[in-house]
Amino acid sequence: PGLSYTWIFNNTTLDLQEDRRRFVSQATGNLYLAKVEPWDVGNYTCTVSSAQARRQVWGPPTALTLRGDGVMGEYEPKIEVRFPETTYAARGSSVRLECFALGK
Repeated sequence: PGLSYTWIFNNTTLDLQEDRRRFVSQATGNLYLAKVEPWDVGNYTCTVSSAQARRQVWGPPTALTLRGDGVMGEYEPKIEVRFPETTYAARGSSVRLECFALGK
């Protein structure tokens, strides 16, 4: 509770209000893209913020590229966030929450 997920595309925050092809789950942080287009190619970075902790953490950028042959096989696009259901931390300690994307 209290975590918010945002995705940055090529150093610009994704505005998903009017975007019917992209969706960010606020439960998992996953970014979903439907019908990838050439203009979707670029770098995606996940940010996780907590209003309660007054903190925002940025993940590393992940590049999205298009394959020319259209074959995905073992590289089927997959975006995952792996957070335990509950994360405990002592006040003043550091917590690392990681999200990433797989695919080509």
